[in-house]
Amino acid sequence: MGTRSRIGLELKNGSILSVYHHWDGMPSWLGRILQTHYNTREKVAELIDGGDMSCCWTDEKFRTEEGVENKAEYGPQYYSERGEDCPPRFDKNLKEYLSDGEEYAYVFRNGEWVCYNMNQFNDKEPEIVSIPSGALAA
Repeated sequence: MGTRSRIGLELKNGSILSVYHHWDGMPSWLGRILQTHYNTREKVAELIDGGDMSCCWTDEKFRTEEGVENKAEYGPQYYSERGEDCPPRFDKNLKEYLSDGEEYAYVFRNGEWVCYNMNQFNDKEPEIVSIPSGALAA
């Protein structure tokens, strides 16, 4: 079961470019992966440029009839690798970005990651939650 999330990059005018991320969007995993491996504007932009993904940090390729094959190095597993066209989404502002979300939403803003619990399973508004400290390595 996936913990659906969205990874966004806030642009200079306050708009947000983002992608869907399917597996383990919890701050204890995805938040720490983003802080460890995607911690500059350039790295975040490159990650988002690839479009929607199953996972942003894996060494597995998508399953085929022959099974699972490993990649040469860790990185994103984009849906485009299996032939899908899932480009980044553009939202005019943070309110729009958070209005149609998954379970967690991440925004890279001013050189730091901010994580929102979207409260998808209750009637609360999205709220900022902390990302646990500590690097996660491959």
